[in-house]
Amino acid sequence: MPEKLIIVESPAKVHTIKKFLGSGYEVIASQGHIRDLPKSTLGVDIENDFEPRYITIRGKAEIMTALRKAVKKADVIYLATDPDREGEAISWHLTEGLDMKDKKVLRITFNEITKNAVKEALKHPSAINEDLVNAQQARRVLDRVVGYELSPVLWKKVKGKLSAGRVQSAVLHMVAEREKEIADFIPKEYWSLKAILSKDAFTVSADYYGENNKRTELDSEEAVLKVEADVKDGIFLLEELKKAEKFRQAPLPFTTSTLQQDAANRLNFTTSKTMRLAQELYEGVRIAGRGTLGLITYLRTDSTRISDEADAACKAFIAAEYGQAFVGSGRLGKAQHQQDAHEAIRPTDINLTPDKVKNDLSRDLFRLYQLIWKRFTASRMKPAVFDTLNARFSCGTHTFTSSASHLKFAGYLTVYDTDEEKTSGDKKLDRLSEKDELKLKKTEKEQHFTSPPPHYTEASLVRAMEENGLGRPSTYAPTISNILGRHYITKEGRLIYTTELGEVVNHLLETSFPDIVDIGFTADMEKQLDDVAEGREDWHQVMRDFYPNFDSEVKKAEAELEKVEVRDEVSDVVCDKCGRMMVIKFGPHGKFLACPGFPECRNTKPFVEKAGVKCPKCGSEILILRTKKGRRFYGCENKDCDYMSWSRPKN
Repeated sequence: MPEKLIIVESPAKVHTIKKFLGSGYEVIASQGHIRDLPKSTLGVDIENDFEPRYITIRGKAEIMTALRKAVKKADVIYLATDPDREGEAISWHLTEGLDMKDKKVLRITFNEITKNAVKEALKHPSAINEDLVNAQQARRVLDRVVGYELSPVLWKKVKGKLSAGRVQSAVLHMVAEREKEIADFIPKEYWSLKAILSKDAFTVSADYYGENNKRTELDSEEAVLKVEADVKDGIFLLEELKKAEKFRQAPLPFTTSTLQQDAANRLNFTTSKTMRLAQELYEGVRIAGRGTLGLITYLRTDSTRISDEADAACKAFIAAEYGQAFVGSGRLGKAQHQQDAHEAIRPTDINLTPDKVKNDLSRDLFRLYQLIWKRFTASRMKPAVFDTLNARFSCGTHTFTSSASHLKFAGYLTVYDTDEEKTSGDKKLDRLSEKDELKLKKTEKEQHFTSPPPHYTEASLVRAMEENGLGRPSTYAPTISNILGRHYITKEGRLIYTTELGEVVNHLLETSFPDIVDIGFTADMEKQLDDVAEGREDWHQVMRDFYPNFDSEVKKAEAELEKVEVRDEVSDVVCDKCGRMMVIKFGPHGKFLACPGFPECRNTKPFVEKAGVKCPKCGSEILILRTKKGRRFYGCENKDCDYMSWSRPKN
């Protein structure tokens, strides 16, 4: 039999796929990219129509040797890298970097790593999609040119070791603009007024709506006092009492964006942690009695589409587990910038419930799998149904309203519950009838002020990136990680703020490179890359259109911009060697304290950050610390206490 070779990206996939196939197949991993642009130089021949100059990635020598040996022995080679643009580019680089000229080379993709999916892919191989490769090349070349020409401007005008990227700069600008909105926000006063009404032996509450059947804002205490005076001795007539059913639709299955958002909101996971865990679930986890299984479908997708087989299997499971009354239609949804290249993220086997795999997964893997399983199951279920009551009371020219709702049929909430209450409003409304007259027992007024827009969290930033077309599913998490790692933004709790450095960099880019930070321009570039992927546009032309104006902006900035000084943040710690106040600096593993007297004084200390909770052993403050490799842990500030935990302790 001819030797058949399958090349995948990840070693984890090797173990999962090998067990599906017979002895006639060899499976080997490239461990990601084998070629890339050089780090030390631009690597793009601008004069030769932006042709990239690829080299073998340093440190890949052993992998390349193993790949060449495997390729030499094989008669048929299947390139099974990830089913996206980057995966397509990796397959193309494999054909370019390894000697496959005399071999039969086929491209296969699968949305899930299951036996049926892998065998089906082998039955329907194809050629490498050159359009997808070109789209990925365009992105790589575009980002390289922007990064390598912008970064030196930051070195000269701000300080060394800074860098700027195409999408990252637009996202940084978006965060900085939100910070400006918050800083410039002027609160406006408004009031709420509640009437407590009585009938017989019970009371109901109603909120002020307006005058003469028109909504009226109460913008001052004087306005409230006038209403109170008008209704003080009046009778409240129940003009209208509407009973209705309200349907709350089941959620759509997860896309990359919505998974990151829900994992952040429900599990408090960062976007990078969510993607790392999802990758593990996709590539395969060892399950007792079943071997290594890929538990979810491909994790980088913007589609809510589900295969007919998965849809039918899920509905059959729901009917058997919860009853036919809970089986829904499975609604569809399409986002503005959706490519719809893959299915939504779902379990590969709906019958592998979270409880069945709980003992085989780490705590965080289990929590993420459970979230994905529940979301997908809920997406195929009926809507939740609420009985609602809406009441309208009148007193003279003034109108007050009240409402109540009660869960009638749980539907998808049986599986995918939310924190929202099942019953809300005044339950006693159902004891009233239209034309009932009620007396005013008392009024309750409260002053309020409008709030500024909220700070971004990782979840809301991902949502904003998706809505504005900044990047694609595979780039959301790396983009946020990059600007966090460069200390252009910082997190306090879950909230994101720009740092002083981030404000300076954003101002420089905004002043000299308006296109780079312009959200519309960046989104349009993503659309052009989509057009390249669809074969509608030549990637060289994308670069020809972009580069001249960008290059002139770089030269102008280098000539005209003044240097900006970004001072280090001064701490309250005194250098014990020279007496200066130490400053906070950033290293590979985060913040540390350094003496500003460098090079005369080279004293450094760890930066101690309090976690805001007490030690469960001795009651002292808990500090956030890091290992030499940068892993975060929690320890007690009391040197005589040995408390240490990888997880944040709770008070």
